[in-house]
Amino acid sequence: MERLLQDGQVLANETITPVVKRMVIHVPDIARQVTPGQFVMVRPPEGKNFLRRPFSVSDTDSAAGDIILIYRIIGRGTAEMADMRPGDIMSVEGPLGHGFAIPEGRALLVGGGVGIAPLIYLARSCPVKPFVLIGGKNESEVFWTRFLEPYAEKVFVTTDDGSVGKKGFTIDLMPEVLATEKVTAVSTCGPGIMMRGVAQLAREHGIPCEVSMESRMGCGIGVCLGCTFEGQVSHHRRKVCADGPVFPAEEVFG
Repeated sequence: MERLLQDGQVLANETITPVVKRMVIHVPDIARQVTPGQFVMVRPPEGKNFLRRPFSVSDTDSAAGDIILIYRIIGRGTAEMADMRPGDIMSVEGPLGHGFAIPEGRALLVGGGVGIAPLIYLARSCPVKPFVLIGGKNESEVFWTRFLEPYAEKVFVTTDDGSVGKKGFTIDLMPEVLATEKVTAVSTCGPGIMMRGVAQLAREHGIPCEVSMESRMGCGIGVCLGCTFEGQVSHHRRKVCADGPVFPAEEVFG
């Protein structure tokens, strides 16, 4: 797949919560190629003082030529992104990395935090509507349901404080989901400790599992070696950007 560099027009930069925004960028060539789980490296216009940042593609409209990024404002770079307006230009490099395998049967998608973002595109791409299990600290952090529900057979929700859904963590509810629903594959993205738990539960139930890793990246193409880890099966240094970000769970957690 060809890696492209495009200057795209920002069509929308909507506020979802005080710290989360949804940006739509018109980059037709990239939108036509990107697959679920891949990411892009972006940089605001010249004069903005930071390097490219990696963002998973939350969804696309390939017919219109748009990609959608849902991002959390956590530092200077994302704060500058948050100030962008429709009509501004964003430099976009991508699509990058290797995404999810599209499951043939009924999948369970498990996400936490901004790791839920790439699961929207994956859910829409599944030939059989998947089950989705998401978690957050409180009700304000599980706004993702409105983006996922159109593509999911059912969305299960957990919150740390019990303000919505089941009180606890995703891995607390996952055994119940696996016991009551027939699942043929698991895909997950979110905090490492959550993904480790998800991978372990999938392994115990004999279900193949893929994990999408999040990592700081300098280049996004495997040159800077800033996002490597030791593969537990291959025993080789693996690059999150170039070899992933999606890997079989056993390669990451053993």
